[in-house]
Amino acid sequence: MSQGVVTVSETPMDGARIRDPRSAGAAPTGLPTGSSPSGQPGADDLVSPDDLVRVVALDGPAGTGKSSVSRRVAAQLGWRFVDTGATYRAVTLAVLRAGVDPADARRVVEVARAARVELVTDPGAPGVRLDGADVSAEIRTAEVTANVSAVSAVPEVRTVLIGLQRQAMGTGGAVVEGRDIATVVAPRAAVKVYLDARPEVRARRRATEVTVAAHTASAEATAAVGRDLVRRDSLDNQTNRLTASDGAVHLDTSDLTLEEVVQAIVRLVREAGMVTT
Repeated sequence: MSQGVVTVSETPMDGARIRDPRSAGAAPTGLPTGSSPSGQPGADDLVSPDDLVRVVALDGPAGTGKSSVSRRVAAQLGWRFVDTGATYRAVTLAVLRAGVDPADARRVVEVARAARVELVTDPGAPGVRLDGADVSAEIRTAEVTANVSAVSAVPEVRTVLIGLQRQAMGTGGAVVEGRDIATVVAPRAAVKVYLDARPEVRARRRATEVTVAAHTASAEATAAVGRDLVRRDSLDNQTNRLTASDGAVHLDTSDLTLEEVVQAIVRLVREAGMVTT
């Protein structure tokens, strides 16, 4: 079976996007997701969680503003933006394309190990590719959203993707959004924030995302999204993903503007001594 790889397009401080190293004939800078003959990824490909200190870990359920906040904070700091949820969505898309039942854990793991996921960590133009094709839009479809919790609940899939996420973060500075960043992926992150919001606010925000503009989000759509959020939260709780880390700052975004949340987190980064300006 071929091994999956995450390739990271890094973000230099001026925000320009570096070309995929493979296009220049260089070896890809990524972490194999499958098993090597010895059963373990190559040691040179691993990023130790102990080294992931220059990190802003943003955890929390859907609809709390994690993506928008993370991108803005990363852009302000000049750091990488890592959307861990995009890796789970990419694998979910691969599962659906393969015609595999997301409830079939064994086959889901096979697909995850064979998939090649590439992340672009530029906060100004983040993206994700699956097997060489840009799937940044396709991973946000309703079908993927409906199945991503089932796929991400498979322990072996999580083991595969956590390695990818750490590789994408690097050690130069990253703002990372997800549901278990501070508890599992980067427990030594200098700044840990758990974003939350009232259920009705989360449902309205997610319905707005789905329908593009707030004025087109009907009450029925909001109610349907609310039910789906409850379902996803329940699945995440079953895998202990949706838990605030010890020491994390709990930030309720219900009545805050996007800019207010961004600046609150940037202040935490400064207080942690990660930046001086």
